[in-house]
Amino acid sequence: MKKTTFLTAAVAALALGTTVASAGTLDDVKANGELRCIVSTGLPGFAYTDANGVYQGFDADFCRATAAAVLGDASKVKYIPATGKTRFTLLNSGEGDVIWRNTTWTFVRDVDVKTTFVGVNYYDGQGFMVPKALGVKSAKDLDGATVCIQTGTTTELNLADYFRTNKISYEPVPIEDSEEARKNYLAGRCDVYTTDASGLAASRAVFDNPADHVILPEIISKEPLGPVVRHGDDNWSDVVRWVLNATLAAEELGITQANVAELAKGTNNPEINRMLGSEGNLGAMLGLQKDWVAKAISSVGNYSEIFERHIGPKTTIGLERGLNALWTDGGLQYTPPFR
Repeated sequence: MKKTTFLTAAVAALALGTTVASAGTLDDVKANGELRCIVSTGLPGFAYTDANGVYQGFDADFCRATAAAVLGDASKVKYIPATGKTRFTLLNSGEGDVIWRNTTWTFVRDVDVKTTFVGVNYYDGQGFMVPKALGVKSAKDLDGATVCIQTGTTTELNLADYFRTNKISYEPVPIEDSEEARKNYLAGRCDVYTTDASGLAASRAVFDNPADHVILPEIISKEPLGPVVRHGDDNWSDVVRWVLNATLAAEELGITQANVAELAKGTNNPEINRMLGSEGNLGAMLGLQKDWVAKAISSVGNYSEIFERHIGPKTTIGLERGLNALWTDGGLQYTPPFR
C-alpha cells in the first residue's frame, strides 16, 4: 500500500508539472543555519587563516558566496580543513556540505568515489619547484631527485606517469598537506616540490627568500579544480553550480560588489534583472530567495574581484588570469546564460 500511495502521489505531481522532492543538503544547511565548507588545511591565497584566525582566500570566498546565496549571510560558514586524503571522506560522511578546496575533477573521483563536480573555478596544471642553486632548467633533468608530494592527490599519480614515460628515476617523500611539504622542502629533505602550479606559486610567496626558488617550465597535467558535492543530490548540485556561474556572469555583465545594490533596483539588461531578482524569480527554482545572486556578489564580488583580491598579479601570489580569463578574453571561463 505504501509503495502504491507514493507512486500515485508521484504520478499526480508529475501531472501537475512538479517534482517530488526529498530532503537534501540544501534543507540541512538551512536547518543548521550554517554552511559546512571543506577547505585546504592552509594554502596561501586560496584558504588560510589570517592573524585573527579568520579564513581568507580564493576558495574561502566561494564558501562565503555560497553561504550568502543560501542563508543570506556570508559569515554563516563553518570551515572544515581537510588534507588530500580526508576531504572526500568528510564530504561523503556528511560532516561537510561542499568542498571548495583546490580539488581536481577526474574520472575516478566523479564515478567511483561517488562525488559530483559542478564546475571549475580554477584551471591549473601540475608543475615542479626547485631551489635556484641546483641550476636545474627542466623537469627532465631531475633524474634521481627526491620529490616532496602530497599523498591522496592526483599529483602523486601524475608524477609516477611523467617520470615513467620519460624514463627518469626519483625517490618520493610523502607528505600529508602543503604546510608539511613546504617545511620538508625548505629543510632540504627533498630536492623538488611538485603540486598544482598555483599551489607552488602560493607556497613560494610565503618563503623568506622567494627568488631563491624556481618553478620549472613544464606543466605535466590538466588540473581542473572545482567545487564538489555528494553524488545524487541534484538540488544542492544546482545551487553550488549556479553560485559559481553567478560570479562569472557578474564579471561578464559588469556587476560588481560596488554596484550590485544599485543594479538590483532594475536595469535595461534583462539578464541582469533576472540574475538580481528585479524580474522573475530564478531563486525560487533553486529553493532560494529571489535576491540570492545579489547577496552573493555583495558579499565577495564577482569572479574577477575574488581572483584579483587573493591570487592576482598585484598579490604576493602573483598569478595571471591565463586560462582562467573569461571566454571573451581568450580564457576558458564560460557560464551558461541566466534565462
